[in-house]
Amino acid sequence: MYSILIDTSDKYLSVGLSKDGTIIDSISYECWQRQSEFLISELDNLIKRNNLTRNDIGAIAASRGPGSYTGVRIALTVAKVMAFALNIPLYLTSSLEVLKDFNAPSICVENARSKRSYVGVYDGETVVMGDTILDNKYLLDYIANHPEYKVCGEVAYLGIEGYKADVLESLNNLMNERNLEKDVLASKPVYLKDNY
Repeated sequence: MYSILIDTSDKYLSVGLSKDGTIIDSISYECWQRQSEFLISELDNLIKRNNLTRNDIGAIAASRGPGSYTGVRIALTVAKVMAFALNIPLYLTSSLEVLKDFNAPSICVENARSKRSYVGVYDGETVVMGDTILDNKYLLDYIANHPEYKVCGEVAYLGIEGYKADVLESLNNLMNERNLEKDVLASKPVYLKDNY
């Protein structure tokens, strides 16, 4: 079975194709605030490059946020339309969880701007802290108080180094029952800023 993988929640456009659980083709590049211009053509290129038809695609996985408002909406909208039109399963995962190190407890972060960060904390399959938004000062204190956790994501904006995951590989690994959407059309993005 072939699966499409999509993440546009931050400054990258990442699109992949997996076959029976193994990624066989992918593309990822920085295109901050321009993902909507390139996503459809990159998906089309991926499908054509691998000589697939729509009938070959058996599932789709995407990140649901938090992250860039437009980026989150783009990936989720395309994923929902494809899943609905092709009548295939849709898997949606936190854009923070795809940043985790599957082999270590992880504090996953993404820049939320205005001296704030999106934060999710994971230990294997356990969600230690559900996706939230924190002031960077509080986040740095949290990191200092949890030295056993690996900091994940592009965290140079915090003045520290972090583990950089392959988000497409993570999406592929997180295609499980927990992330399977029961009602594709009712699927909603996670923004967090609205609740801050």
